[in-house]
Amino acid sequence: MPDTYSIQCRCGQLRGLLQPTRPSNRCVCHCSDCQAFARYLGAQDALDSQGGSDIVQVPASHVVFTQGQDRLTCIRLTAKGMLRWYASCCRTPIGNTLADRKADFVGLIHTGLGQDKAALAASFGPVTMRVGVDGALGDSKPKAAGMFSGIAKTLAMIIMGRLRGTYRASPFFDPQTGTPVAKPRVLSTKELAAAKRVG
Repeated sequence: MPDTYSIQCRCGQLRGLLQPTRPSNRCVCHCSDCQAFARYLGAQDALDSQGGSDIVQVPASHVVFTQGQDRLTCIRLTAKGMLRWYASCCRTPIGNTLADRKADFVGLIHTGLGQDKAALAASFGPVTMRVGVDGALGDSKPKAAGMFSGIAKTLAMIIMGRLRGTYRASPFFDPQTGTPVAKPRVLSTKELAAAKRVG
C-alpha cells in the first residue's frame, strides 16, 4: 500500500491518515448489526446489494485524524455492543472498535476510505473474509470464508498492540483516561427496531 492512505468523511470535515500496516484484513460483513448501523445513518451506500459492508481491519493505533476530530461520534446498538464510529457532520460511517481500548483494532468501513474498489484492492488486497452471511439479503446467500485466518490476523494485531503498548495511541480513546473520545450513545429500542427493519 502507499506510505499513507487517506481517510475522510463525505463532506471532508473529518480527515485522517492510515499508516501502512501488516497484518491487515479485508472482509465483507453481512450481519444485521452492520446493516442496522448503515440504515441508522441513512448511509445505504455503505452496503452492497446483499447488505454487506466492505471493511478493512487494521490496528487502531495506525490511524491518525488530522482534521475535524471533534466530528467523530459514536453509538452502540445495544449497551454491550461494539463502538460504531461516524462523522457527525455528514453521517459517514467510519469504523467499528471494541469498547476496550487495549484491543488495538478498528474495522474501517469503505465509505471513509473512498468508493474506488480498485484502489482498495490495490492497497489492501482482495476480500479474503466473508462473515455474517445468514444476515445477507436475498434468497441466494454468499458463502462464509476466511473466518479462521481473519480471526488470527485480528488477534495478532491485538496481541502486538498490547506487547508494544501501541494501543495507547488509538485516536478513538483518550490517552490519559482510556475512555472513548466521544461518549457512546446507546440506541433506544425504537431506534434499533427501525434500523433493523429491511425495506
